[in-house]
Amino acid sequence: MIRTPPDPRAFIDDSGPFDLIGDIHGCFDELVSLLARLGYDRRDVHDWHHPKGRRLVFLGDLVDRGPDSPAVLRTVMSTLAGGRGHCVVGNHDDKFRRWLAGRDVKLTHGLSETVEQVQAEPVDFRRELLAFIDTLPHHLILDQGRLIVAHAGVQADMHGEDSKRVRAFAMFGEVTGERDAHGLPVRLDWARNYAGEATVVHGHIAEPDVRERNNVICVDTGCVFGGHLTALRWPERERVQVPAQQTYYHSPRWADDVADD
Repeated sequence: MIRTPPDPRAFIDDSGPFDLIGDIHGCFDELVSLLARLGYDRRDVHDWHHPKGRRLVFLGDLVDRGPDSPAVLRTVMSTLAGGRGHCVVGNHDDKFRRWLAGRDVKLTHGLSETVEQVQAEPVDFRRELLAFIDTLPHHLILDQGRLIVAHAGVQADMHGEDSKRVRAFAMFGEVTGERDAHGLPVRLDWARNYAGEATVVHGHIAEPDVRERNNVICVDTGCVFGGHLTALRWPERERVQVPAQQTYYHSPRWADDVADD
């Protein structure tokens, strides 16, 4: 079956206001704490509403490495089903989707934890997960074009384009094809040359603090590595964070970044 990604412009008229949440990676307890700090009311285990109608935007990498990916997925699915937010697909989510579809994938980089957790769930839930992840776009244009969200970002000439090239960039960023000393992909700092008028908010690159330059904001602050789970309020551009309750997964790249901070 050929998958047709959703149109990145489908929600261009949605002006929020939004709370954009960085990489969760199965850290459900921290997600609960962050939603409460953001002012959301909990009506059920996975059902959250904001009294002022704010909307959630999840920036992908919902799964892997952390202790409860199924609970995170249920929360995001409930949010989208209720019309209270959006989500873009991350590279970890996409690899998990391929496993759900029966593809032969390596259970590395935390996927084994997600598989173990999901295998304890009913088979019907796994089918729901596959259908859900299939609906996630690689990037979205929001707020009349003033805001672009993608897991790893998108260059100015990619906004609204639906192609394999843009999908790969949105999930992985700009990479050289080489590996660093830790065996991880070598990334290029694409934001250094970004000159678009729209603000791009993304995750994927875990750093000790929110990074902002050239109208590009990265809000992955390494919760699963013992950092923080971060939300960016839009249009206020206010940062809201909660600390990780523990270090769930060790990353040599994260350790180097923290040491250099």
